[in-house]
Formats: sequence, C-alpha cells, structure tokens
Amino acid sequence: MTGTVETPAGADPFVHPALFYGDTREYLAGTVPFVRAALAADEPVAVAVPGENLRLIQDELGADGAAVRFLDMREAGRNPGRIIPGVLRAFADAQPPGRRVHIIGEPVWAGRSPAEYPACAQHEALINAAFQGREVTILCPYDTSRLDERALADAHATHPVVIPAGSAAEHVSAAYDPDGVVARYNEPLTAAPGAGPGVLAVDFDEDSLSAVRHLATDHGARLGLAGLALENLALITAELTTNSVVHGGGTGAITVWSEDGYVLCEVRDQGRLTDPLAGRRPASRDQRGGRGLLLVNLLSDLVRTHTGPQGTTIRSYLSR
Repeated sequence: MTGTVETPAGADPFVHPALFYGDTREYLAGTVPFVRAALAADEPVAVAVPGENLRLIQDELGADGAAVRFLDMREAGRNPGRIIPGVLRAFADAQPPGRRVHIIGEPVWAGRSPAEYPACAQHEALINAAFQGREVTILCPYDTSRLDERALADAHATHPVVIPAGSAAEHVSAAYDPDGVVARYNEPLTAAPGAGPGVLAVDFDEDSLSAVRHLATDHGARLGLAGLALENLALITAELTTNSVVHGGGTGAITVWSEDGYVLCEVRDQGRLTDPLAGRRPASRDQRGGRGLLLVNLLSDLVRTHTGPQGTTIRSYLSR
C-alpha cells in the first residue's frame, strides 16, 4: 500500500480504501508505508486511530512521526457524527491547495457499543459524499480478528476499494453501496421512557423554548451533569428545540433521562431531514445559521438520528 495515488482521467480523485488486518504485523504493514509514502511526497498526513494503535504507528515511525498529525480516535471520534467535521475536514481543509491529503482514520473498533455502531457505519458511508471530488485519500483499518461479521461486511459496502488482510493490493468492492448503508441504519430508536421519576418529558413550542432549556438543564444537574457537560446540555437543548420550531413544524417534544452512565436528551418533531450530511459539514466563517446540528455533533459524546415521513428524532448522549 502506498500513499501516492494515480487517478485515471475522469475518475473521482477521492480515494477511500478499507484495510483489513488480523494482527499487529499486518496493521503496521498496511499503515506505516502509507504514512511514509505521504511524507516522501511532501504531502500532509494525519493518523486518527484508537490510542493503542496510535502508539504502535508512532513507535514504528520514530523521528519521522514529527511531521504527522496524530489524534486518538477514542477521544476525537467518540461521537462518529463529529469525525467528518471535527477530524477529517478539520485537517484536510487546513492544508494548502495543490497537494493530496492523506489520512488514516479508524472509527470502528471492538468495544464500540450497540448504540454507537449504527452511527459508525453511517459515518463511513457518508465520507464518500463529504469528500467527493477532493484530492484526499482516507485509509480505514478494520480488525478482522476482533470485529464481528456485520462490521466487516459493512466495510465492504462503505468503501469503494478494499485491501485484504496480509495483502498490499487494492480490490474494487463488489458490495459497495454507501447510500444503502445510510438508509439501513436510519433505524427507529428504542423508545424513550415516559414522564416519571428521573425522567423529564414535555412538549414545547416557540413560546416555551427558554423555559424548556431551563427545565432540561435543571433536570440534567439532578441526573449528575455538572460543569462543561451541563453547559453543553443547555446548548444542545437550545439548538435542537429551536430547529424543531423553525424546521420541524413549529412544535416538538423533549425527553431527558439517564442510562448506562449517560444523560440523554432526545427531541422529536414532525420535520424530516433530507440531507444525510446535515450537521457534518464545517461551518464557513461567513455562514449565517445552519450550525445547530453541527454544534450538537461537536458537543455530544454520541448522536443518534432517525428520520422519516412521520418526523425526526435526534438523541444526544452526554457522559456524566
């Protein structure tokens, strides 16, 4: 695997291979030459992988790693919805024009929770639309020894080319279907609890936005949020409820409760999201409005969304 890509005339310059690996040797054999080739071509390169794999690559590169941007994906990409704007585009957009950008991104690892995985699969599918037409290569490693069959099958569907474990050769993925993956994981969320002990569940409209924000933050504090996390809940509540009033039919319903170490804030309305990349595009400096879902993604530890003819549900998770 090399970092220098020859793009056929008329082909999309964006390159997005999945690298399958079964052990440390295969991991380093697929990632380190990718980084070294980018450095040799004097092209920018970033590595955003889980911390334990980050250290493997750093140790192998030695002093050469000084020219590489390293990010622990367990922190930077804990919320998959944050990865495109906050990791991939943040790095790619900061580079001078005229040089191919190289990124290793590993958003799917063993230990991702059942709630996180659908957002991971959608993220990998949406990368293709987010970078279409750009001189960027994003290599995504997948651990065949620890990930389940669903994750490995989805990798074939979200990446146009794949690199089998132990191989350096790229193969066109016959299963490539990113739109299908986005649609398949647009699945109804488990039902939020009804109003009761420990649960805030209220309806809102334009006149009650401020009151609902205060109710949500007061309840979040009772559930154990404090400091920055509580401030984030206030901002998330404000953005989601305002979006519902402006774009979701003028009214909505909010539920705030705790579950598995998180405080969850869910907002439901009658609107429908038609842009799969909503909330995943960085905002330009002169952009007015349109930052609400982006802010929610950047502040949350996880965001899950379901949208359809009956309306949209957005659920934000914040660690206590």
